[in-house]
Amino acid sequence: MSAFTQLDTLVRTIDARKDADPKASHVAKMLKKGPLTIAKKLGEEAVETAIAAASNDREQVVYESSDLLFHLMLLWHAMNVTPAEVMQELARRD
Repeated sequence: MSAFTQLDTLVRTIDARKDADPKASHVAKMLKKGPLTIAKKLGEEAVETAIAAASNDREQVVYESSDLLFHLMLLWHAMNVTPAEVMQELARRD
């Protein structure tokens, strides 16, 4: 199984939980708060990832990177951006 399969699963999970009870679902709670709150959390996770890298802490980079990817994908969902659009932009830059 490709590591990217997990990202596809995450996209489906976010979509499935978007209308859940915000008290029971972090996804629903963050989506209800909107893109600004998600963007702030994304920035926090990016800084934590960078600090882990600067500290040469590989294990923490892995941990924080998972939070960073999750919140990036959550922001994409909140902004109606699809992973396919991002991949198309990457391909355009090739």
